[in-house]
Amino acid sequence: MAGHSQFKNIMHRKGRQDAVKSKLFGKLAREITVSAKMGLPDPAMNARLRAAILAARAENMAKDSIERAIKKAIGGEAESYDEIRYEGYGPGGVAVIVEVLTDNRNRTAGEVRATFTKSGGNLAETGAVSFMFDHLGVVEYGAKAASADAMLEAAIDAGAEDVASSESGHEVFTTPDSLAAVTKALEAKFGEPRKSALVWKPQNTVAVDDEQGEKVLKLIETLNEHDDVQNVYANFEVSDALIQKLSA
Repeated sequence: MAGHSQFKNIMHRKGRQDAVKSKLFGKLAREITVSAKMGLPDPAMNARLRAAILAARAENMAKDSIERAIKKAIGGEAESYDEIRYEGYGPGGVAVIVEVLTDNRNRTAGEVRATFTKSGGNLAETGAVSFMFDHLGVVEYGAKAASADAMLEAAIDAGAEDVASSESGHEVFTTPDSLAAVTKALEAKFGEPRKSALVWKPQNTVAVDDEQGEKVLKLIETLNEHDDVQNVYANFEVSDALIQKLSA
């Protein structure tokens, strides 16, 4: 299981999401603006922008805010951001990938490095851990969108690579290049997905004890609180007991 997804679910159950909503909206708006600036400002013609808008809608970001972020790119008001991927190790040898959008590479690098160090981990060179992950597209639907068999059949017809269905929903995995086409095909059949994005999916997961697991989750939390950090992925598993403890 990716640490990022697991941690996000814990945060939702703890009711802490409201406290970080404004920070989250700022990150979503930044991704929308950067996506619109890098390509066409039309989500129908810009897969990355489409994915950014879907992510914003999933968090109930206001339509006006989404449109304002796009107009910022069109009007040339947007700052210039660098996309950087940091890789490192957290407690227990857990591999961590951090994706950022920053207007100050030196500041962000120093702060991300410090966060790893304080957690008992260390920042490594680019490529040090990414080989343990697959860079994939993922299209997510709720469980009620279709049966597992119907989703699998549609995903195969659309050219997807794999499907994982559970009580929480369906995850359709694609190659990075086919994400837009698969999303479009599935959307025509099942409606708008709750997510369409490029992700880092761990090939295998590392089991950690509760003490290490709590430290890794704290590292992910601290990284996610940084304004420049867009996504965090990790290749670890924690016990159900720790999940229940943190969700209480």
